[in-house]
Amino acid sequence: MKIAILPDDGIGTEIVAEAVKVLKALDLKFESETALVGGAAFDAHGHPLPESTLKLAREADAILFGAVGDWKYDTLDRPLRPEQAILCLRKNLKLFANLRPAILYPELAGASTLKPEVVSGLDILIIRELTGDIYFGQPRGRRTAGDGHFPGAAEAFDTMRYSRPETERLGPGASPAPPPRGHRAAPRPSLAPMTPSTTQHATLHDPAAPINMSNPTPGRSSE
Repeated sequence: MKIAILPDDGIGTEIVAEAVKVLKALDLKFESETALVGGAAFDAHGHPLPESTLKLAREADAILFGAVGDWKYDTLDRPLRPEQAILCLRKNLKLFANLRPAILYPELAGASTLKPEVVSGLDILIIRELTGDIYFGQPRGRRTAGDGHFPGAAEAFDTMRYSRPETERLGPGASPAPPPRGHRAAPRPSLAPMTPSTTQHATLHDPAAPINMSNPTPGRSSE
């Protein structure tokens, strides 16, 4: 296995250095190569994602990524800002899903702001889409408003855009990791396949947060 190590900016260099220590302690068989990305890459090469770094990422089996961004780069043109590095990596490598697990170990149940009887057994996997919507939707830009509440004023616009395959590949049956046992998923029922271990219901983004806060443990019905 080859791992591309991209420490990036700020605290990224510190946390990646510690993560590499963990990898080495596990005695795994892997080779690694480090490259610049983000603001550090801009300072050295004039671009947040140099071709050499993108080439390394393409050839690697995995990427260990730190963090990008610093206020001193805020005056750069948007395509040159550090955060463009991670967006370009997502786009070029088709990294469309972000897996965010949340597990509560029994020893920590009393430390939660939720009641232990509510939060005990927490085991949630949030799958976040990364390459559609307004990340890369076109058209976008600035223009003079031709209508609306303030015709003739300067306005900015983005395009929110999803295709059916983009939503289907994030469904429980198509996700790159199995859903927590007995838990529920909340994409539109018509757009996502199901697995035997997952019950599914449609909900909007806003109520999804209080639903999971009031009933976060798998196996319980929220309806």
